[in-house]
Amino acid sequence: MAKAAVAMRGVDLEPIDRLEDKVKLLVGVVDRLRADGAQKKEEYDRLRADGTQAKEENARLRTESTQVKEENTRLRTESARAAEENTRLRAELESMRGRLSDAEGTGAELSALRDERDQIRGRVADMLQQIEALNL
Repeated sequence: MAKAAVAMRGVDLEPIDRLEDKVKLLVGVVDRLRADGAQKKEEYDRLRADGTQAKEENARLRTESTQVKEENTRLRTESARAAEENTRLRAELESMRGRLSDAEGTGAELSALRDERDQIRGRVADMLQQIEALNL
C-alpha cells in the first residue's frame, strides 16, 4: 500500500509540476511584457520630447517667418518710396535741363544783342563824328 501511496503521490504531483512550469512560463511572459512596456514607455517619452522640440522649432520658424514677412513689407515700401523719389528726381532733372537749355538760348541771344549794340554804338560814333565834321 505504501507503494500505491507513493505512486499516487507521483501521479498527483505531475499536474502540479505542469502547473509550476506553466506559472514559470507565465512569469517569464509577464517579465517580458514589463520589459517591453518599459521600452515602449521610453520610446513614448523620447517621441514626446521630440514632438515638443518640433513644436518649439515650428514656433521659432513661424516667428522668423513673420519677421521676414515684415522685413519684406518694409523693403517693398522703401523700394516704392525710392522709385517715387527717382521719378520725382528724373522730372526735376528734365526740368533743370530745359531751364539750362533756355538759359543757354538766352545767353546766345544776349551775346547776339551785345554784338548788335556794339555795332550800333560804332555806327552812332561814326555818325557823331560825321556830324561834328559838318558843323565845323
